[in-house]
Amino acid sequence: MAADGSAPRRIAIGVEYDGSRFSGWQTQGDPTLPTVQRSLEQALARVADHPVKLFCAGRTDSGVHATGQVAHFECRTDRGEKAWVRGTNSNLPPSVRVTWARPVAPDFHARFSATARRYRYIIQISPVASAILAGKVTHQRQPLDIHNMHAAGQLLLGENDFSAFRAAGCQSRSANRCIHWLNVSEVGGFIVVDIQANAFLQHMVRNIVGVLLEIGATRQPPGWARELLNGRDRTAAAITAPPDGLYLVQVSYPEHCGLPAVIPGPAFLHPIP
Repeated sequence: MAADGSAPRRIAIGVEYDGSRFSGWQTQGDPTLPTVQRSLEQALARVADHPVKLFCAGRTDSGVHATGQVAHFECRTDRGEKAWVRGTNSNLPPSVRVTWARPVAPDFHARFSATARRYRYIIQISPVASAILAGKVTHQRQPLDIHNMHAAGQLLLGENDFSAFRAAGCQSRSANRCIHWLNVSEVGGFIVVDIQANAFLQHMVRNIVGVLLEIGATRQPPGWARELLNGRDRTAAAITAPPDGLYLVQVSYPEHCGLPAVIPGPAFLHPIP
């Protein structure tokens, strides 16, 4: 119960983080492993003055970044939106930040209320890997055929069984997911794979990108993506792409949830459609 005897308040927050500094989002059994969830829960607890349990829209893996993660928690105190942002950030390491906070309805859930997740995978084509962008992009020395990569991506759209693109340890009961769009383009010298779906399986985006990289390097034709999809055999596909270039950039919710609109990141790509 809240301090005045009423039901606890539910607060949603937007979160940005550098995943290379963390062992993923989710708190692990080993308390020495740095996770985004643990860092945020500890910082939020200082502001709330009681323990806080966070629930997020998408549990990103070790090394994966976010500019548009959404999470929610319950609190017994009313601190105000500015306090949740500024107060929490003052207790966080520089590699993670709360970008906004909003009170939401008691039935809002960061994961189950979401209607779509959007990721961007950033690839830099250069003879020498960037020191500044180390851990922030995936480096490739040789040019890639983005037209073939984009064409291959269109063969994966719609609702399908993505067994060929899930991690061996994925615990989801169903491999069916619906990809809304998958665009491959060049932006400011980077190749950007922009993908949105209702939800994703474990490693699904990185496994799709692994296939697109093979196609972009002309080692496989665009139609290979559809063959793998229909075959549903993970062992027949490409290796999993590195986590470095992957960003959770946007989570969509029904308008009645009242969450703020966000500009999909990462910021170094702007301007981008």
